Amino acid sequence: MSTTMFEVSYKGDFINGRFVPVQKGDGEFKDISPSDLNDLVMTVPFKHDHIDEACVAAKKAYPAWATLSLAERKNYLMRLKELFDSHAEQMAQVISRDTGKPSWEALTEAKLLSGKIDVTLNHSLNLVAEERITNALPQVDGVIRHRSRGVMAVVGPFNFPAHLPNGHIIPALIAGNTVVFKPSEQTPAVGQLMAEIFEKAQFPPGVFNLVQGDGAAGGRLVAHEHVDGILFTGSYEVGLKIKQETLTHYWKILALEMGGKNATIVWEDADMDKAIYESLVGAYMTAGQRCSCTSRIILHPKLAEEFTERFYQAAKKLTIGHWKENTFMGTLINAAAVEKYIRFQEIANRENCESLMRGKALDLKHKGYYVTPSIHLVKKFDPNSVYQKSEIFGPNVAIYQTDNFDEAMTIVNSTGYGLVMALFSKDKALYEEALFKARVGLLNWNRTTNGASSRLPFGGMGKSGNDRPSAHYAIQYCTVPVASLEDPTPFDPTKILPGMNLDLK
Repeated sequence: MSTTMFEVSYKGDFINGRFVPVQKGDGEFKDISPSDLNDLVMTVPFKHDHIDEACVAAKKAYPAWATLSLAERKNYLMRLKELFDSHAEQMAQVISRDTGKPSWEALTEAKLLSGKIDVTLNHSLNLVAEERITNALPQVDGVIRHRSRGVMAVVGPFNFPAHLPNGHIIPALIAGNTVVFKPSEQTPAVGQLMAEIFEKAQFPPGVFNLVQGDGAAGGRLVAHEHVDGILFTGSYEVGLKIKQETLTHYWKILALEMGGKNATIVWEDADMDKAIYESLVGAYMTAGQRCSCTSRIILHPKLAEEFTERFYQAAKKLTIGHWKENTFMGTLINAAAVEKYIRFQEIANRENCESLMRGKALDLKHKGYYVTPSIHLVKKFDPNSVYQKSEIFGPNVAIYQTDNFDEAMTIVNSTGYGLVMALFSKDKALYEEALFKARVGLLNWNRTTNGASSRLPFGGMGKSGNDRPSAHYAIQYCTVPVASLEDPTPFDPTKILPGMNLDLK
């Protein structure tokens, strides 16, 4: 990583191909780094009228962009890919400052941006390739084509402020849609840098737009009359609000990727070293702020004591600190996240879970939202327990024990969320049983819950999503299938249906 500090200064919203600063706005928020409360990244004024301007620009730009050839749109995206690569270190630094992520993890995210373009162009586009069906009806050919939808609103999260919105933006653009992107108000600098890179890529004005704003701005965007689809990653609560706010907008496609309360089962024949390492990564990477993080570990009693002790000892040694120090764990995103994390320690204790490792706020050299990891031992499974079923979004893991695989699967499915499950076992039959019984969209065998492939679909069941998986499948919700019957044959008067009396010449 470069030691250069890249300058960040407020430029405004990116509308119709240029940055438009807000002069007299509806409010402002300060982008303060969670890793150093003395680091004011930038002050961001916002203006709700800019939502309307961006949507109008996207609507106006849509016909010309959608009617470009696929090859022409690919050329724009290949230019963008080069710029993503050349700005990777700058992007990583801004991600670290905005989120508190260690520099190694932020650089990993920054490098995913160009990778998404590769995967979409070389792999995912095959899912929407034109298909011809000979004799779809007798002597009539059928054609399946996928056309763009229109203006797509992309509402981004704070935890992967570049990679996750980019996972919507790239397939939306290559399919021929235009985009209005609203980043999280926690990570506006990352959103602005993405817009700067799009500006350098010289997309036609209005094809990509960025508007900063608060929750009310997000509500205005998703409800806008020019928006044809909403591509969202974030919490269940916000996803539900989007659903409610667009209830009468039945024509809008909603792709809602929401939270998780993910479980890992470690069975008696598991590779112990691997299960411990993978579960540490699953539980504590990104300080537990991933929808795919491991929240619960279900252990077979034969290895429970050894696993728990070794997991605990390793968790104690995880390094925590400022993003420049390249520690394993950075910060939580803000003061409210710390308060929620600490509150759930108390809820767990109140609900008769034993605190093996207590999570607490840390007072480090850099003043920020640092916390320690935590572990709670669940004495009795309770599907109504607030602690056992709530997504905490912090570095906490609950440990259960059972020697009954059916009971383990009941625990897995008990929270209402259904994103990821992991199973550590050498028994393939057990894995196949889990594939049938687990109500999840991703199921990993001998690998942790977090970290997904862009060449696979990513989405969950229940409170984790609305059956619009992203990653490899994102191209599908960015398009609408159009079926055509193509009949080249001349009119045949012998095939007139009974009861019809045509005056044929």
